[in-house]
Amino acid sequence: MTTRLKEKYKNEVIPALMEKFKYSNVMEVPKLEKVVLNMGLGAARDNPKLLESAVEELGIISGQKPIVTKAKKSVANFKLREGMSVGSKVTLRGDKMYEFLDKLMNIALPRVRDFRGVSATSFDGRGNYALGIKEQLIFPEIEYDKVDSIKGLDIIVVTTAKTDEEAKEFLALMGMPFRK
Repeated sequence: MTTRLKEKYKNEVIPALMEKFKYSNVMEVPKLEKVVLNMGLGAARDNPKLLESAVEELGIISGQKPIVTKAKKSVANFKLREGMSVGSKVTLRGDKMYEFLDKLMNIALPRVRDFRGVSATSFDGRGNYALGIKEQLIFPEIEYDKVDSIKGLDIIVVTTAKTDEEAKEFLALMGMPFRK
Protein backbone atom coordinates (compact mmCIF):
# COMPACT_ATOMS: atom_id res chain seq x y z
CA MET A 1 0.00 0.00 0.00
CA THR A 2 1.55 3.28 -1.06
CA THR A 3 0.62 6.61 0.42
CA ARG A 4 0.29 9.98 -1.24
CA LEU A 5 3.41 11.25 0.58
CA LYS A 6 5.49 8.29 -0.63
CA GLU A 7 4.48 8.99 -4.24
CA LYS A 8 5.32 12.69 -3.80
CA TYR A 9 8.76 11.71 -2.47
CA LYS A 10 9.51 9.51 -5.49
CA ASN A 11 8.13 11.83 -8.17
CA GLU A 12 8.85 15.35 -6.91
CA VAL A 13 11.24 15.43 -3.94
CA ILE A 14 14.05 13.21 -5.26
CA PRO A 15 14.47 15.11 -8.58
CA ALA A 16 14.29 18.52 -6.86
CA LEU A 17 16.89 17.59 -4.21
CA MET A 18 19.16 15.94 -6.80
CA GLU A 19 19.17 19.19 -8.76
CA LYS A 20 19.58 21.60 -5.83
CA PHE A 21 22.32 19.77 -3.89
CA LYS A 22 24.01 18.22 -6.98
CA TYR A 23 23.91 14.65 -5.70
CA SER A 24 25.67 12.18 -7.97
CA ASN A 25 23.66 9.18 -6.75
CA VAL A 26 19.98 8.73 -5.85
CA MET A 27 21.03 7.02 -2.60
CA GLU A 28 22.51 10.32 -1.35
CA VAL A 29 19.07 11.98 -1.32
CA PRO A 30 17.73 12.35 2.25
CA LYS A 31 14.82 10.15 3.21
CA LEU A 32 12.63 9.61 6.23
CA GLU A 33 13.98 7.07 8.68
CA LYS A 34 11.41 7.17 11.48
CA VAL A 35 8.98 9.37 13.40
CA VAL A 36 8.95 9.20 17.21
CA LEU A 37 5.92 10.42 19.18
CA ASN A 38 6.57 11.03 22.88
CA MET A 39 4.21 12.05 25.66
CA GLY A 40 6.07 12.89 28.88
CA LEU A 41 3.81 12.95 31.93
CA GLY A 42 5.42 14.00 35.17
CA ALA A 43 2.02 13.99 36.89
CA ALA A 44 1.60 10.28 36.10
CA ARG A 45 3.32 9.31 39.37
CA ASP A 46 0.36 10.77 41.30
CA ASN A 47 -2.38 9.71 38.90
CA PRO A 48 -1.95 6.34 37.14
CA LYS A 49 -5.19 6.89 35.17
CA LEU A 50 -3.45 9.79 33.39
CA LEU A 51 -0.82 7.40 32.04
CA GLU A 52 -3.46 4.91 30.87
CA SER A 53 -5.35 7.61 28.96
CA ALA A 54 -2.08 8.92 27.45
CA VAL A 55 -1.15 5.45 26.20
CA GLU A 56 -4.64 4.98 24.76
CA GLU A 57 -4.65 8.39 23.01
CA LEU A 58 -1.14 7.94 21.63
CA GLY A 59 -2.25 4.56 20.25
CA ILE A 60 -5.28 6.15 18.58
CA ILE A 61 -3.19 8.99 17.08
CA SER A 62 -0.38 6.76 15.77
CA GLY A 63 -2.28 3.58 14.90
CA GLN A 64 0.35 1.57 16.77
CA LYS A 65 0.63 0.37 20.38
CA PRO A 66 2.87 2.70 22.43
CA ILE A 67 5.26 1.64 25.19
CA VAL A 68 5.38 3.09 28.68
CA THR A 69 8.64 4.91 29.44
CA LYS A 70 10.28 4.60 32.84
CA ALA A 71 12.49 7.04 34.77
CA LYS A 72 16.20 6.23 34.35
CA LYS A 73 17.34 8.07 37.45
CA SER A 74 15.88 9.04 40.82
CA VAL A 75 15.37 12.79 41.33
CA ALA A 76 14.46 13.80 44.88
CA ASN A 77 13.25 17.29 43.92
CA PHE A 78 10.64 15.81 41.57
CA LYS A 79 9.73 12.98 44.00
CA LEU A 80 10.79 10.60 41.26
CA ARG A 81 12.28 7.15 41.73
CA GLU A 82 14.14 5.03 39.22
CA GLY A 83 11.75 2.76 37.33
CA MET A 84 8.61 4.88 37.83
CA SER A 85 6.37 5.28 34.77
CA VAL A 86 6.76 8.83 33.46
CA GLY A 87 5.31 8.78 29.94
CA SER A 88 4.76 6.85 26.75
CA LYS A 89 6.25 6.80 23.28
CA VAL A 90 5.79 5.15 19.92
CA THR A 91 8.18 4.83 16.97
CA LEU A 92 6.64 4.81 13.49
CA ARG A 93 8.41 3.43 10.44
CA GLY A 94 7.37 2.52 6.90
CA ASP A 95 3.83 3.19 5.68
CA LYS A 96 2.51 4.14 9.13
CA MET A 97 5.17 6.86 9.32
CA TYR A 98 4.16 8.31 5.94
CA GLU A 99 0.45 8.15 6.79
CA PHE A 100 1.03 9.90 10.13
CA LEU A 101 3.13 12.69 8.58
CA ASP A 102 0.53 13.20 5.84
CA LYS A 103 -2.21 13.49 8.47
CA LEU A 104 -0.05 15.81 10.62
CA MET A 105 0.84 18.22 7.81
CA ASN A 106 -2.52 18.33 6.01
CA ILE A 107 -5.14 17.84 8.73
CA ALA A 108 -3.82 18.28 12.29
CA LEU A 109 -1.50 21.32 12.04
CA PRO A 110 -3.99 23.50 10.12
CA ARG A 111 -6.47 22.88 12.98
CA VAL A 112 -4.20 24.72 15.45
CA ARG A 113 -5.65 28.11 16.37
CA ASP A 114 -3.73 31.05 14.82
CA PHE A 115 -1.45 28.64 12.93
CA ARG A 116 1.20 30.42 10.89
CA GLY A 117 3.55 27.50 10.31
CA VAL A 118 6.02 25.45 12.33
CA SER A 119 9.40 26.76 13.45
CA ALA A 120 12.16 26.43 10.89
CA THR A 121 14.87 26.44 13.57
CA SER A 122 14.00 23.22 15.43
CA PHE A 123 16.69 21.11 13.78
CA ASP A 124 19.35 19.35 15.85
CA GLY A 125 22.38 19.91 13.60
CA ARG A 126 22.25 16.39 12.14
CA GLY A 127 19.16 16.69 9.96
CA ASN A 128 16.48 15.69 12.48
CA TYR A 129 13.44 17.85 13.21
CA ALA A 130 11.61 18.19 16.55
CA LEU A 131 8.11 19.62 16.96
CA GLY A 132 6.10 20.13 20.13
CA ILE A 133 2.31 20.13 20.18
CA LYS A 134 0.50 21.66 23.14
CA GLU A 135 -2.69 19.62 22.94
CA GLN A 136 -3.61 16.25 21.48
CA LEU A 137 -7.05 17.52 20.43
CA ILE A 138 -5.78 18.72 17.02
CA PHE A 139 -5.85 15.13 15.77
CA PRO A 140 -9.23 14.19 14.26
CA GLU A 141 -9.28 10.71 15.88
CA ILE A 142 -9.38 12.12 19.40
CA GLU A 143 -12.95 12.66 20.59
CA TYR A 144 -13.22 15.88 22.58
CA ASP A 145 -15.85 14.52 24.99
CA LYS A 146 -13.74 11.52 26.03
CA VAL A 147 -10.60 13.52 26.90
CA ASP A 148 -10.05 13.83 30.65
CA SER A 149 -7.08 16.24 30.45
CA ILE A 150 -5.16 18.07 27.74
CA LYS A 151 -1.72 16.59 27.17
CA GLY A 152 1.05 17.76 24.88
CA LEU A 153 3.28 15.59 22.78
CA ASP A 154 6.65 15.77 21.05
CA ILE A 155 7.12 14.68 17.46
CA ILE A 156 10.63 13.94 16.24
CA VAL A 157 11.17 13.38 12.51
CA VAL A 158 14.43 11.49 11.90
CA THR A 159 15.89 11.84 8.41
CA THR A 160 19.07 10.61 6.72
CA ALA A 161 20.04 14.20 5.81
CA LYS A 162 23.59 15.19 6.76
CA THR A 163 22.88 18.89 7.43
CA ASP A 164 19.99 21.01 8.67
CA GLU A 165 19.80 22.83 5.32
CA GLU A 166 19.27 19.54 3.46
CA ALA A 167 16.70 18.38 6.02
CA LYS A 168 14.78 21.67 5.89
CA GLU A 169 14.62 21.63 2.09
CA PHE A 170 13.60 17.96 2.15
CA LEU A 171 10.78 18.50 4.69
CA ALA A 172 9.61 21.66 2.90
CA LEU A 173 9.33 19.72 -0.36
CA MET A 174 7.44 16.96 1.48
CA GLY A 175 4.88 19.58 2.56
CA MET A 176 5.92 20.63 6.07
CA PRO A 177 4.36 24.08 6.61
CA PHE A 178 7.38 26.11 7.81
CA ARG A 179 6.87 29.65 9.11
CA LYS A 180 7.91 32.26 6.57
